[in-house]
Amino acid sequence: MFSYEEIQKYNETDIRIYKYVVSDIDKIQYMTIRELAKELRVSTSTILRFCNKNNFDGYSEFKEALKKEITLQAACPPMEDLQELSDFFTRANSSAFEEKLLFAIDVLRKADLIIFIGMGSSGTLAKYGARYFSNMGHFAVGLEDALYPIDSFHWKNTVVIAFSESGETERLIEAINQFKKKKCCVLSITNSPLSTLAKLSDWNFSYNLNTKRINGGYNGTTQVPVIFVIETLAKRI
Repeated sequence: MFSYEEIQKYNETDIRIYKYVVSDIDKIQYMTIRELAKELRVSTSTILRFCNKNNFDGYSEFKEALKKEITLQAACPPMEDLQELSDFFTRANSSAFEEKLLFAIDVLRKADLIIFIGMGSSGTLAKYGARYFSNMGHFAVGLEDALYPIDSFHWKNTVVIAFSESGETERLIEAINQFKKKKCCVLSITNSPLSTLAKLSDWNFSYNLNTKRINGGYNGTTQVPVIFVIETLAKRI
């Protein structure tokens, strides 16, 4: 129902509305536009603009589309924890997704060195990314933390691929700033296109899923979209 191309055009308010809709799709079909606007603390005009951005003439048409989506889900309901992934892969199965990758594919093809970097679980993804790219015949290294002497880095034509679910990891952002001073092209994969890391990057892919904190604050947000994008880029170059 929500295409990748449309989501890429969302502003911060649009993303908040989108996340509320996909999380409470059953509830929204019974809400008036005023009730939804009140729940989200936005104006009814904002809701209408959101509907228009998604190619609906108005709120009524938007709700009809939601009802059809619910009917489809009821016919073959996915497990609750798979719903977001199902939505993601539906969005990714599009020409807009392929077009989004074009810039990254182009710079990666021309790179002499590819560096993957992340911290925590994102550091594990960085190691995986480097290993997968190497398996596909592309020289790459993975850094699991940002405490490296980047000031002494002298490689030319380097592409850095940074991972961070929040896009706000301070040490990682400091490292990216240093890489940018060294004229490295920075690609990033984050959950939100509005994060600091996304804004610093020359190219960003954002997967826009609900952040999940578990076991006292640990990040339980799925990283399947990140792995999917890593493997897709490696195969395209």
